[in-house]
This record gives sequence, C-alpha cells and structure tokens, in this order.
Amino acid sequence: VQLQESGPGLVPPSQTLSLTCTVSGGSIKNNGYYWSWIRQPPGKVLEWIAAISDSGSPDYDPTLKSRTSISRDTSTNQFSLKLSSVTPEDTAVYYCARMSCAWDFNVWGQDTLVTVSS
Repeated sequence: VQLQESGPGLVPPSQTLSLTCTVSGGSIKNNGYYWSWIRQPPGKVLEWIAAISDSGSPDYDPTLKSRTSISRDTSTNQFSLKLSSVTPEDTAVYYCARMSCAWDFNVWGQDTLVTVSS
C-alpha cells in the first residue's frame, strides 16, 4: 500500500487548508484500517488531527474538531482533510497515514509542508 498526498503548499490566513491522500495498492474500505491525518509544526511533536474508518466514520482531535473535516471518496480511493480558518500556527508538515488498532501508524505518505502566510 502506498499513500500520496496532494494539495497546496501555501495557504493564506483565514482560508481553508485542503489536502487529499490517494491510496494505491489497497482499498480504503472494509479492511479494518483507519485513514488518518497527522501534522508536525516546526519544533513540535507530531499531532494527530483526524481519521476516517474503513466504513466512513470520522473521528477528530477535540482541539481541532470545530475547524476540521475529513471525508473519503471510495470511487477514487482517496481521503481528504479540510482545516478551516487557518492561522500561522497551522503551519506544519502534514502527513496522511494508515492506522490500525492501538494507534499503530504503519503506512505513511510523503511529508507535505503547508505554510500559512499571506
């Protein structure tokens, strides 16, 4: 299984950050995995943002939930992240990842730097 992220590397403040992860080599549905978004701000630790289950149920980090939406398109085997009302504090390297039970992130996409700046 391989994960490939896509999306803009620069987002103006107050706008919506949108990223898509394309999964190849395996389906995103009906296989027991959760498909996640994670980020790492400069100089900080990894932060889990959200996940969507293989049946399409979303889950969010409580601190970001009000601004976050995760969705999937099973016809294209993709899942996506939207983070609204971004500020410079949302600048980070963003990753998509496959997660099994017990927070085991066993497949990662490539890192994608997203900078929030005007």
